[in-house]
Amino acid sequence: MATTADIRNGMCIDLDGQYFFIVEFLHVKPGKGAAFVRTKLRNVTTGRILDKTFNAGVKIDEVRIERRPYQFLYKDDMGYNFMNTETFEQLSIDGNLIEGVQYLKDGDIVEVQMHAESGTILTAEMPTHVVLEITYTEPGLRGDTATNTLKAATVETGAEVRVPLFIETGEKVKIDTRTGTYVERAK
Repeated sequence: MATTADIRNGMCIDLDGQYFFIVEFLHVKPGKGAAFVRTKLRNVTTGRILDKTFNAGVKIDEVRIERRPYQFLYKDDMGYNFMNTETFEQLSIDGNLIEGVQYLKDGDIVEVQMHAESGTILTAEMPTHVVLEITYTEPGLRGDTATNTLKAATVETGAEVRVPLFIETGEKVKIDTRTGTYVERAK
């Protein structure tokens, strides 16, 4: 059992039978009245953000989370199959639990967050940036580099991203998996 003094970003708590990650928090001591903690919580299953205020000193249920690296192997009708890189155990994860799953390719390492006691999978986080090859894009016209215009491109995983006009088929680009935006050409 933790108290509001133990709250930190990234902490997972059990609130009314649901798990929430603390996105941000602020300890407030008004000039008049009791202190309180204002938090923003992200629901693990739905991803929705909830604003919640706790009185100072209130006990909260902290959930112990383990983070383990897993390597993506293949996708089948059961979901996405991963292998623990240390113990070689395999597990299947539903695509809804993986953020940025459309940029996942064979061999990528994701960080799986599991409930320590029960072993249930809460989320799987992709790396913030991935390098993917462009499999198809319209050719850019000569002299179209003066503006910041973007065009549609398909990457090797089948996802569609917007890239600058000078990018051509066969080039490798770095993509931000959180937003799905082009970052730069890969070297």
